[in-house]
Amino acid sequence: MKIIISNSSPDPIYKQIAVQIKNQIISGELNEGEALPSIRKLAQQLQISVITTKRAYEELEKEGFIDTVGGKGCFVAMQNKELLLEKKKKIVEDKLSDAVIEAKLLGISLDELQEMLLLLYKEDE
Repeated sequence: MKIIISNSSPDPIYKQIAVQIKNQIISGELNEGEALPSIRKLAQQLQISVITTKRAYEELEKEGFIDTVGGKGCFVAMQNKELLLEKKKKIVEDKLSDAVIEAKLLGISLDELQEMLLLLYKEDE
């Protein structure tokens, strides 16, 4: 599991960790039932406080991404396939929403924005 902490990010460290783990679960890099590093081990690897790592894991558990099993550790939770698909769509919708706001600020028309999206989407075909 790869996690990068950015000192220049406006987000607190626990949130950076939680977001990166969540993204790895959504993308399939981390699979259902897969064990996560212990709170202490992750804190040691990232050279941060155990409290910070614990808070990141608590956030992920609240959101249903991981399960904690007493004495055994934390594991990627079983994901409802439809809910996982909705989470993936929500990520794209949020980014598209940002793009629409930016396009409006820059005076780019809907037709121009659609053309850009189509070109970008077909770029790797």
